[in-house]
Amino acid sequence: MRDVLLKKWVQFRHCDEGVTLVEYGIAIALAITLGTAALATLAGAIGTSMGNAGALMP
Repeated sequence: MRDVLLKKWVQFRHCDEGVTLVEYGIAIALAITLGTAALATLAGAIGTSMGNAGALMP
């Protein structure tokens, strides 16, 4: 039984299936987090600039 479990463990460690799905998930989560942080950081400056531009229009 121990040998069977050891063989399965070795097969599991060398199997690369599904790795790309995890990598894509991490990349998407990172992009969403960075995008949200950038928008939150720039929101005040963008609002001020749009307000000033609107005030200058006749």
